[in-house]
Amino acid sequence: MRSTRPHSPKPAKSKLARWAVLPIAAAVTVILAGCTQAQLTGFLPEGSAGATDHTDRITGLWVTSWIVLLAVGVVTWGLIIWAAVVYRRRKGQTGFPAQLRYNLPIEIFYTIVPLILVIGFFAFTARDQSAIEQPIPDPDVQIEVVGQRWSWTFNYVDENRYEIGIQGQETDDDFVDVEALPVLYLPVDQSVQIRIESRDVIHSFWIVDFLYKKDMIPARTNYMYFTPLKEGEYAGKCAELCGEYHSQMLFTVKVVSQEEYDRQMQQLPEGQIGTEYNVNQNLPGTGGTGEGDH
Repeated sequence: MRSTRPHSPKPAKSKLARWAVLPIAAAVTVILAGCTQAQLTGFLPEGSAGATDHTDRITGLWVTSWIVLLAVGVVTWGLIIWAAVVYRRRKGQTGFPAQLRYNLPIEIFYTIVPLILVIGFFAFTARDQSAIEQPIPDPDVQIEVVGQRWSWTFNYVDENRYEIGIQGQETDDDFVDVEALPVLYLPVDQSVQIRIESRDVIHSFWIVDFLYKKDMIPARTNYMYFTPLKEGEYAGKCAELCGEYHSQMLFTVKVVSQEEYDRQMQQLPEGQIGTEYNVNQNLPGTGGTGEGDH
């Protein structure tokens, strides 16, 4: 007696080939579309290219990570589409299709490959972070940046000069008056050490185009090391929510020639602004009576 049970028809080779080409076509389209400068740099700020001796390293890590993740995505999407098409229920079929379990090669594949990716991302990130955080033994310029709600103090240590800024002032059209923001001057092609402090709560010192930021934690000193390579004007801001006027805690960075830097230093008042204005006077390490103070 012949069985009347419907057989699963085999998909035509032409259909399989057509669906297999789709992920490849999608990948090629994405690659060809990435021809603008913004796309080639992973949509990072345009001014970041070559801004410091670290920005190209950060951009390389960022873009390479996205390329790897995009490749993983294309493979994953392709397999999902292929499985949905090849193993779909066809007209006349009933019941569940044959179930596959305990496929050891596949299980090893989707365990080992993500592990390799995680280890790779960790290794390259640790390598680049170690290079970025490497202290400069004898920096050309030493600056202390102090964050306070909701502005900045810049102490130019070597020149014994300082600037105390005010928070961003809103204009009538709800924008911020850029001209009134405090300005951090940096000489081009000179190594810089920035000592980072906070007077009150946690802030975060961020020069957007430099692609790196550092937390400002009360009673703890952090440092940033870099060499600005391009003259220009860059935006800076606090990147840690610090209260009501956090969005107005802005500043401007001007990378200028050594001559212009020296000229600007002469226009600033002499001296250094110390810890006498700190809100927290009894934290460990501040000279107060907090627990753990020595």
